[in-house]
Amino acid sequence: MQGADPSAEDRLMAWVERRWRSVFWLMFLGACAYLLYYRWGQIVWLSLSDTDDNLRLAEVKAWLGGQGWFDLRQYKLAPPNGLNVHWSRIVDLPIAGLILVFRPFVGEFTAERIACAVAPMLALAPALWALILTVRRIVHPRAYPLAFAVLMCAQTTLFMWMPLRIDHHGWQLAMLLLVIAGVADPNGRRGGATAGLATAVSFGIGLELIPLMAVAGASFALRWALDAGEAGRMRAYAVTLGGGCAVAFGGFASYDNRHLVCDVLSPVYLSTLLLTSALLVGASYVRVESRAARFALLAGMGAIVAGFFGASFPQCLGRPEQISPELDKFWFSNIREVKPLYTKPWRDALQTAWLPLIGTIGALVAFARARGTAAAPAWATIALLSLLSTAGLGWQSRFGPQAQLMGVFGATALSWMMLPRLLDSGSFLIRVGGTLLAFFALSGQLAQFVAMIPKPAKEIRKEKTTAQSTAKPRRCTTLPALAQLDRLPAATMLTFVDMGPRLITTTRHSAIAGPYHRNGDAILDVYHAFQATSPDVARAIMKRRGATMVLLCPGMAESTIYKARAPQGFYVQLTDGKIPGWLEPVALPDNSPFKLWKITG
Repeated sequence: MQGADPSAEDRLMAWVERRWRSVFWLMFLGACAYLLYYRWGQIVWLSLSDTDDNLRLAEVKAWLGGQGWFDLRQYKLAPPNGLNVHWSRIVDLPIAGLILVFRPFVGEFTAERIACAVAPMLALAPALWALILTVRRIVHPRAYPLAFAVLMCAQTTLFMWMPLRIDHHGWQLAMLLLVIAGVADPNGRRGGATAGLATAVSFGIGLELIPLMAVAGASFALRWALDAGEAGRMRAYAVTLGGGCAVAFGGFASYDNRHLVCDVLSPVYLSTLLLTSALLVGASYVRVESRAARFALLAGMGAIVAGFFGASFPQCLGRPEQISPELDKFWFSNIREVKPLYTKPWRDALQTAWLPLIGTIGALVAFARARGTAAAPAWATIALLSLLSTAGLGWQSRFGPQAQLMGVFGATALSWMMLPRLLDSGSFLIRVGGTLLAFFALSGQLAQFVAMIPKPAKEIRKEKTTAQSTAKPRRCTTLPALAQLDRLPAATMLTFVDMGPRLITTTRHSAIAGPYHRNGDAILDVYHAFQATSPDVARAIMKRRGATMVLLCPGMAESTIYKARAPQGFYVQLTDGKIPGWLEPVALPDNSPFKLWKITG
């Protein structure tokens, strides 16, 4: 680098390479400090903005309140039997542990705030550790600070480790990175064991990453088919995968998840994974010298597993949620994260997709350059996973976090190829401006700058109008507004589906529904109640569900669905002041964003 003391630069880079564990702690603690600062205002008010985060805290509170380890039903939703929650207790553990540690010193509420702030960031530690290991192994021992910088620019991914994001997504991303670290590990048995255990933990948490985990798992088998010397890596992966899944199921599967359901690690997937593991272990001991024979054996094992799954569990060959067409039409297909990325505003789509596209190109280039080296199999797997996750954005935008995460590897490889050349340029403009521009382009930061282009006046006016109309509804999820409801005697309320998790977490009240696919009948009850032109439909549903109050947050996003689909429906009638005789208003403070009624008689 011109203009710098070569010896000082060399010493710095040598220290970065040698003391990478110390640098890891500096990066991790620095990132946590930034995230805490960034989210401090929300932490103070326990502003869990996502319905899943609210339900996660409600589940933890129910467990700490005496509900059984294997009983994950949420009895404050979907009365009278409770909501059949498809999660596991794995992610509950750090949250509950932090609450128990701090509660004796700071009280219940502050302990919950600390737990919800710290727990998501704990998942960043194994994620960052795995990222550093992988980049040191397949890019360069000194390239990992670049990977950290790119990761800090991956906003969609980074959000999953933000304070208050206590749902399981951050832990899932950490497991994905550990799998990649196992794929890239030069020690075959250690790498296979790392990937197998991480995959088992991921499946124990949920099946969101099953497409990527399946491809990563297949890569171990393909490496053996190409090179018989990889048998130890494949065997370690298979043993830890099968054993880990058995432990995850036996120790964490709820009573409801022990049925033949298709959306979690149930007997359906456990038996399939155990069969797969057994076949892979058996194959690892078979001495097959011919590469073609190994591929044929692998194809045969794949056919056995596919045949077993299809014949034994035909109900799981379709979509895992197994929801009705009506529920899909009225609810599931309208969830924002389920819609393809191209349906989003171009600014949002650009910021989400830029890094995955750059990363996919980078991974393919890195694989081409690594052919014939020990890093080639890892880059082949990363390139394939990058392609898969990036393509997934065209199906559902919730592929965004994993697509950006996979893009970090390819973007880091491109940065390591390009930035040193720019820094060594004889031109000051290129050394400084060119280096910054290249990093911004490769990290996705440039997309955020492009998205900051001034908007047309018409779009600004529309956003201003929307902000004004939603100012009051946004207060419905705040603690001061909900405290007004908490002063009332406990009741079950007919309210919006998206309001349910926040209501049950922050007040003593219960709700009919929450936005969860196993809650389908309850979701449709709410939709039918608010869209029916006859108030008697709502009354019958409330009687069947044991609800005695109707709670509205006029203007909340969900309410627009009822207004658009049923302009003469029960919700519109209530907001227009057409109140049936069997309801009477409940007095709330003048500044309350809610409207509340109770059944008379």
